[in-house]
Amino acid sequence: MMATTGSAELDAIVTRLAGTSDPKRRYEYVLWLAKGLQPLPEEFRQEPFKVKGCVSQVYVVGQLHEGLLHWQGDSDAAITKGLLALLIKGLEGLSPEQVAAIDPGFIAQTGLQASLTPSRANGFINIFKLMQAQARALAASGS
Repeated sequence: MMATTGSAELDAIVTRLAGTSDPKRRYEYVLWLAKGLQPLPEEFRQEPFKVKGCVSQVYVVGQLHEGLLHWQGDSDAAITKGLLALLIKGLEGLSPEQVAAIDPGFIAQTGLQASLTPSRANGFINIFKLMQAQARALAASGS
């Protein structure tokens, strides 16, 4: 039984990844997600939006519109960009409170750790933690 994250989209992605025993297929799906990521405007390529603890350059920006979060981001590494795209797709349109409440345990359920290097797996968690931190900050500012 899959744990539910509170995001139907994220649950669907986790279920899809967990249902694939072939690490190569998981990788291909993540790379496919990367292709769907919109280009990140230059003004967001700065320190407050940069994910710490990632080997590659990763930026993620959450913005609040009518109480719901909308995400943008980019990475210079294809697989990291895919992991970022997975999180952006999974957390899009949620409230800051919903994002803040998601247990990072879903990352283990994807089965991706088995095929990621330790630094990539760590980067995946760091991207998620920054997104949660931004959600909490936006919830606190109410803007």
